[in-house]
Amino acid sequence: MSGTVVRNIHRAEADVIATLERLGVATVHEAQGRSGLMQPYMRPVWRGACVAGSAITALCHPGDNWMIHVACDVLKQGDILVVACSSENTDGGFGELLATSVKARGAKGVILDMGCRDATDISGMKFPVWSRAISAKGTVKASLGSVNLPVVCAGVSVKPGDVVVADDDGVVVVPRLDAAKVARAGEEREKKEAINRTRLQKGELGLDIYDMRKSLAEKGLKYIDGPLD
Repeated sequence: MSGTVVRNIHRAEADVIATLERLGVATVHEAQGRSGLMQPYMRPVWRGACVAGSAITALCHPGDNWMIHVACDVLKQGDILVVACSSENTDGGFGELLATSVKARGAKGVILDMGCRDATDISGMKFPVWSRAISAKGTVKASLGSVNLPVVCAGVSVKPGDVVVADDDGVVVVPRLDAAKVARAGEEREKKEAINRTRLQKGELGLDIYDMRKSLAEKGLKYIDGPLD
């Protein structure tokens, strides 16, 4: 459906999105069964941001950023723009001027399976961007793609309205209909980790907290007392 823009989408509840944002990428990824994690080449332009929001999807073509401009027209407060590319490309399709535009429209961040440029300016703005690469190479505006149709971005299927969580650990996508369930599972995991953290701080070993010794012995691990020489 090239040349299609869907103006209105369903979004997850704001409190669910806020919980996923607080939990962060690693916990959310684990909470939904280690799924939804984008390829590790998706890195933040600057470090320290942690955001979550509803996905507005755009499909671009190599060396062309036209659909990013079109997507700005349908962004709402709190959204995250997810830009996929029809084939592998690292050209700098997003820069400081587009960052200014999407920020003004209320977007919380941008996920680019292509290149980003003006990295210093975007870092100075503290506008969260994750990209496949940093590249000064510019792009054209010549080919129609789509906005708010399902895409595959950095190896993960993303539907409009899915919840995107991004921080220094990468980018994870939570299907909208699963978002509340994953948020609850993440909170349970967080509680268990808090207990285990306290035990680790007291000097206990993960070997005992996670009951690893029996499984290690069954695998054949042996301890030998004393030096071997």
